[in-house]
Amino acid sequence: MNTRNSKSLAVVRNSSEEEVRKARILCFAGSTREASFNRRLAQAAARAVEEAGGEATLMDLRDHPLPLYDGDLEASAGLPLGVRPLKELFKSHDGLFVVSPEYNGSMSAVLKNTLDWVSRPAGEEAGTVPYAGKVAALAAASPGALGGLRGLVHLRAVLQSVGALVLSEQLALGNAATAFTDEGRLTDERMQQMLDKTAARLVDVALRLRD
Repeated sequence: MNTRNSKSLAVVRNSSEEEVRKARILCFAGSTREASFNRRLAQAAARAVEEAGGEATLMDLRDHPLPLYDGDLEASAGLPLGVRPLKELFKSHDGLFVVSPEYNGSMSAVLKNTLDWVSRPAGEEAGTVPYAGKVAALAAASPGALGGLRGLVHLRAVLQSVGALVLSEQLALGNAATAFTDEGRLTDERMQQMLDKTAARLVDVALRLRD
């Protein structure tokens, strides 16, 4: 699993045929809180992607600080410094595994802001390019019983609106305070199987779209 930040976009590629065939999946949580359950779930998702035969990059949004989207700022100064490397990171992957906390029935502000900035045009390049041809899987974790399910409805709509194909498979992990083992797997075997199934589907569809 690759754990890298926005300061380094260098990708060490194995030239073997097996490595070339792997689907590259960008996994990240829409939370910057150190003890976030969603960050733990993103780590579990990245592990599941690799077990499914994909190559996972685990991204931390703390490494990609961005100002709140402001159309006047964009018009006067262009894209903020951190946006272009983030757009390139999205473009260099075949799929996305996005894990979002639920805030007031929707996705987190930091996640929405990130997705909005990535969707802005860069020169002659359309804003939807980083999402074009991408497949996305969704998950959420919450201390409550619903597992952040309501926020995924909005997240799905946003990703579809910018051109991503969003899988029907998704995971809403409730009672997250007791949902993880010390090794980072899910304590509920049924939920772990759902995560594994979603990751496998993501890797499969990403390969099909790429080819």
